[in-house]
Amino acid sequence: MKVKNNGNIMDDVTIISNGVSIEGRINSKGNIRIDGMIKGDVSAQGNLTIGESGQVQGNISGQNIIIGGRVEGTATANERITLQSKSFLKGDLITKILIVESGAIFDGKSSMTSLNNLSDEQSK
Repeated sequence: MKVKNNGNIMDDVTIISNGVSIEGRINSKGNIRIDGMIKGDVSAQGNLTIGESGQVQGNISGQNIIIGGRVEGTATANERITLQSKSFLKGDLITKILIVESGAIFDGKSSMTSLNNLSDEQSK
């Protein structure tokens, strides 16, 4: 894990390197970059990046999410989800802003709303 001198947790980046495989739930108060394989849900209070070699079988959530690899599960971002050109997402997504680059594959439903509006609607 990389820690900056100012001690701000949101500046921390946890990196799951290529060749690393983890089963279980991952929670972080900072940012996460995944280049390996995760079987389980991943939640970051900061940004979540799935690199080109990264794979997640589970739900993912974060402030901003960038998917360059493969995700099978629901993706929920408070602000923005970016599907890069070599990405594959099989599952639903919920975000305010969606960016889909040419070549990205998305198989699921999308909901572009603020999460506050979504929780207000669900409580009715």
